Amino acid sequence: MTLREAKKRVATLRAEIRTHDHLYYVLAAPQIPDAEYDRLMRELKELEEAFTSLVTPDSPTQRVGGEPLAEFTTVTHQVPMLSLANVYSAEELAEWATRVRKGLVGGGDCEYVVELKVDGVAVSLLYKQGALVLGSTRGDGVRGDDITANLRTIRSLPLSLSPKNPSLLNVEARAEVYLPRKGFERLNEERERSGEPAFANPRNAAAGSLKLLDPTLVAARPLDLFVYGVAEPPGKKYATHYETLTALKQAGLRVNPHIRLCKSLEEAVSYCDEWEGKRNRLDYDIDGMVLKVNRFDQQARLGQTAKEPRWAVAYKFPAREAVTTLKAIVLRVGRTGVVTPTAELDPVELSGTTVSRATLHNEDEIKRKDIRVGDRVVIEKGGEIIPKVVRVLTEKRTGREKTFRMPEACPDCGGKLRRDEEEVAWRCENVACPAQLKRTLDHFACRAGMDIEGLGWVMVETLVDKGLVHDYGDLYSLKIKDLLSLERMGEKSASNLLAGIEASKERPYERVLFALGIRHVGLTAARVLAERFPSLDELVKAKPEEIDEIPGMGGAIAGSVTDFFSRKSNLAVIEKLRKAGVRMKVEKGEPGKPKKLAGKTFVLTGILEKYSREEAVEKIIALGGRTSDSVSKRTDYLVVGEEPGSKLAKANSLGVKVLSEEEFEKLLR
Repeated sequence: MTLREAKKRVATLRAEIRTHDHLYYVLAAPQIPDAEYDRLMRELKELEEAFTSLVTPDSPTQRVGGEPLAEFTTVTHQVPMLSLANVYSAEELAEWATRVRKGLVGGGDCEYVVELKVDGVAVSLLYKQGALVLGSTRGDGVRGDDITANLRTIRSLPLSLSPKNPSLLNVEARAEVYLPRKGFERLNEERERSGEPAFANPRNAAAGSLKLLDPTLVAARPLDLFVYGVAEPPGKKYATHYETLTALKQAGLRVNPHIRLCKSLEEAVSYCDEWEGKRNRLDYDIDGMVLKVNRFDQQARLGQTAKEPRWAVAYKFPAREAVTTLKAIVLRVGRTGVVTPTAELDPVELSGTTVSRATLHNEDEIKRKDIRVGDRVVIEKGGEIIPKVVRVLTEKRTGREKTFRMPEACPDCGGKLRRDEEEVAWRCENVACPAQLKRTLDHFACRAGMDIEGLGWVMVETLVDKGLVHDYGDLYSLKIKDLLSLERMGEKSASNLLAGIEASKERPYERVLFALGIRHVGLTAARVLAERFPSLDELVKAKPEEIDEIPGMGGAIAGSVTDFFSRKSNLAVIEKLRKAGVRMKVEKGEPGKPKKLAGKTFVLTGILEKYSREEAVEKIIALGGRTSDSVSKRTDYLVVGEEPGSKLAKANSLGVKVLSEEEFEKLLR
């Protein structure tokens, strides 16, 4: 094939693939089977590999490409991305509409565009000559991060716009990136299996995904988006917001289908009420509705404050609750022996899912709320992964309800339960408790720990139930004949598992420390301990005061570490790991760059907009800093997000420097 022929065929293939992408990801109306789509994509890749001069940034093959980024570049929005004022009732909405009418004296009748308020992450999409050239986060409204590479992985986002409407080829669109509920559930299941903390809600998951530095990891997450407007009116051709949304949809951008043009406030309120009752039918979260004045000239007349436009408002829905019967209180034994009570409920629909369990946290919480078996209770999801019992409907009691009492014996092994005076948790003291052992092994093999390929929860349960493994040290003495004796275990699967166990011996020392499952020692603490005690032998001999004096460690960690290594049973397991060849010290490497936050201790409080808690901690550690869960005289900085807790007052009383998220970001740079 000549270059001319290849160029023609490539153009045809790209047009076909873009059409099918739009049909599948935007309209949910695929016209060809997956195999045929894969054939088209494969042919395009082969032609671009053979004729590299034909590769363009907007090619469908370029959605995920390049090396992981070292950091995000800061960009300035052409037009600031403002936030919206919130109202929480029809009365407050009417007050907003009154202010709008006063601002439009002599400006004609007012129409409202009413849209679903998707609970996601706002982004800006800049197209030039029809091609996507920049995608960025909202940031502080004026400046955000360049996340173009990550946004390009979203299959419903066109990399180039339809050329049918020239006035929209150069446009800055605004969109909300979100994670569908089913995708969120699958993502959390994967994270829990690998030992990573679950995301609190789909919004946090979407925000965390967009902040990943490796686009290939972002591509594995089922992100989607809706375009909800433009930074500024796209020329005289479009006089209204509603017309513009229609045109954006025709250009290939994904616009939410549930948008309504309302002639009056009464019609707008009615539409809001309609969606409050049926929002659970959606596959994504919405937390309210957005009302916008339709005409652009009226928007310009109303103007804006420093933070928000006067011509738009968010009408927030009330918290989601449901009433059901608490049938039983069951106990679950965790990895560290903590016994957690969970409510078994009569199944009830809540936020689009059927709920049959809710967390009760601990015995004190049950007593405080006076929760009894048989009670009618109010449960709330409110962004939590597992619903919680908010309150008891005591007026519904019949007298047959039963008060809960914590048993003296472990529900899994029958061992004695104990509660320390300074804690609210009860613990099983039997180190051989099967429930603890299974969760200990699962933690040891997780991705953040030893990352043992093939050792998932089902295999862990099987190995323990069959008596092949009594601690994680036993993993390294497994033989292929042991595994082949298991039901449904073939030679290939057995070999793969043994290979995964063998490969885990090369994991860095800090990950071995984390995998040991020492109470209170997460990834951050493991790194700090590895830095201070570069071999396990040194850490085993460390005294509590030596650990306690490390900034950010504290007495709880010092006590749990020394307690762990004081037990002969634990030392015996560590000896098994040593004999197997697992790394027990920091390997000498190349000297790193100077770290500007070395020796500084940070505490985080509240909700950060640009980072998840884990991401903020990772950035601090990467620059040599340390984190702590509590504010003390040793704290150098308190980073404050939205809805800060009591840590802020304590920091102020101790004279600790308080950083806003913007100041924190400047410090990182």
